[in-house]
Amino acid sequence: MDWREEYKKRLVSPEEALKAVKSGDYVVMAQPEALALGLALVSRADELSGVRIMGGGGSDLPMYDPSWYDVYPDAFQLETSYVLPLVRALVNQKKSDFTVSGLYAVPDTIETKPIDVVMVQVSPPDEHGFCSFGASLWKKKEWVREARTVLAEVNERMIRTYGDNFVHVSEIDYFVEHTPTGKVPGGTDILGRRSAGPGELEKTIAGYVGTLVRDGDCLEIGVGGTAEWVAQLGDLESKHDLGWHSENTVRGIGSLVMSGVINGKRKNIHQGKAVATAVGGGTKEEMDFINNNPLFEVYSSTYVLDPRVIASHDNMVAINSAIAVDLTGQIAAESVGPVMTSGSGGQLSFAIGAYLSKGGRSIVAIPSTAREGSLSRIVPMLEPGTVVSTPRTLADIVVTEHGIARLKGKTQRERALELIGVAHPDFRAELKKEAERLYWP
Repeated sequence: MDWREEYKKRLVSPEEALKAVKSGDYVVMAQPEALALGLALVSRADELSGVRIMGGGGSDLPMYDPSWYDVYPDAFQLETSYVLPLVRALVNQKKSDFTVSGLYAVPDTIETKPIDVVMVQVSPPDEHGFCSFGASLWKKKEWVREARTVLAEVNERMIRTYGDNFVHVSEIDYFVEHTPTGKVPGGTDILGRRSAGPGELEKTIAGYVGTLVRDGDCLEIGVGGTAEWVAQLGDLESKHDLGWHSENTVRGIGSLVMSGVINGKRKNIHQGKAVATAVGGGTKEEMDFINNNPLFEVYSSTYVLDPRVIASHDNMVAINSAIAVDLTGQIAAESVGPVMTSGSGGQLSFAIGAYLSKGGRSIVAIPSTAREGSLSRIVPMLEPGTVVSTPRTLADIVVTEHGIARLKGKTQRERALELIGVAHPDFRAELKKEAERLYWP
């Protein structure tokens, strides 16, 4: 059968497609979430029970409101692996479970839980019957091939990329038409947040980080904190022959590729290409530039976040954010005590890869204080229950608005002094007192 006939035959209403979900099923909602399919799923809450859903927070669905579970306590059991703002209250009220991800930034569900239904967004098929997964891939291709039933919402605004970011019509069971979210393309970052813009603190930190980047380095920059401003504030524009191998592609990277600052000329693999598992979150101009551009390649997170692949780049520089760092160098990027605020993403994978890379460096960019200066983010010990995202064995460089702390190869006492030196001056005396109590006789 010609793929066009297959496609037409499989194009149904969201309500018809969602008949594939049965009570007790395990459903994966890939990001960005398919809104029409998600709403159709929610509409069946009266007739379903015990449906486990892995996903959460990419679209404003009713089931992300904690009060929804007071009315429908048994329909769905949500599991999320990254605490986006829309599901933060749900997780911290324990109305959603949290799935700990492995090295590839998404849960290893294929190995542990058979997938009954996967819901994805795709572009319309091209002349050969292939759809694009758009601006992000992660493990969608693996999920599609492992799931019992595949439901796809066709979004005409999805971009196409090179790499391995496609699926054929024949691999999808049902297609539905897209329900727009109303978001303006390029109006938010890849996490769906609008930014108020950087302040002097972010500019200062970006300036320090810029001094640590050398010509020919291959970069990764994480989303969701201070680190992502590094690409936007001009501190990389004087560099030459930078490479890009990253989980996400933060705003500003597209422009650096346009200008030739990032050209991948010195990369050991994928020379001349900017490689990621997600390229969304840029400005509209950047997204138009990335669309169908052979300079950008998108691959599964199981490849992009493999520390062996990361380490195959010489001079790999990982730049990420954190919530807190203790005086031993333990880096927390997911929780304050047991209260989850984010997710680890690829931070650990890139810390390992940079550690193993010839000439590699791992940089954590973090403001010195929180809550309008009332709390130090450099702490003697992490609060009990805090998740350690990167162990002290991989801690390398920590940057605040007060300078650069170099931890690699240092003793415990030397690390403490380095970190106290970049803490806010208001907290240094107390930190020194605690360090002496903990690490000096």
